[in-house]
Amino acid sequence: MKLKQFVQLVDIGQSSQKIGSILEVIEEAIVKMENPVGSGQFLLYGEKKANGVKPIKDTFLQYLLQKDWLLEYRLDVGVTNTKPGPIDAVFPVGDKFFAVEWETGNISSSHRAINKIVTGILNGKLIGGVLILPSREMYEFLTDRVGNFRELSPYFNVWSKARYDVTEGFVGVIEIEHDGVTNDEKFKLTKGTDGRALV
Repeated sequence: MKLKQFVQLVDIGQSSQKIGSILEVIEEAIVKMENPVGSGQFLLYGEKKANGVKPIKDTFLQYLLQKDWLLEYRLDVGVTNTKPGPIDAVFPVGDKFFAVEWETGNISSSHRAINKIVTGILNGKLIGGVLILPSREMYEFLTDRVGNFRELSPYFNVWSKARYDVTEGFVGVIEIEHDGVTNDEKFKLTKGTDGRALV
């Protein structure tokens, strides 16, 4: 898998230095992803909207699990009047956590994921977090309407130019892309069900 871009939206108190080793694990987990396993590359079945997103996310999360991350972790980030779902993966950093969210929903889900991370930082629950999104090129072969980097990027200034009354905090967005496509149906990533949406 290719890591196409890593955009740092927020880095308060040079938090990126404190979490440098964590970011390295995330980047390593992405570039080591393969389909099929052992091929040294990540291929998608070359039909538009044919590949499910959840199997791709699960491959990434299994690597983090081997590195002692906690998966599907329920953390009260301080959101009032609603209970956000679990964070895809977290890693303890002192008395806080670092969060990773892998997008499997639509663009509204992408906004919620970033806002959840920011809320966790503001309430002292998270030192930071990243959201992982497919490129627009990758999006073409994935479940219809899944959130993608190009669609979210016009709103980056909303978070990067905001004022944060905290001493540390990191927010990043990673753009990923497949290495190529194949017409061999055995490499097709089966769509799963997430709520009522195929993912």
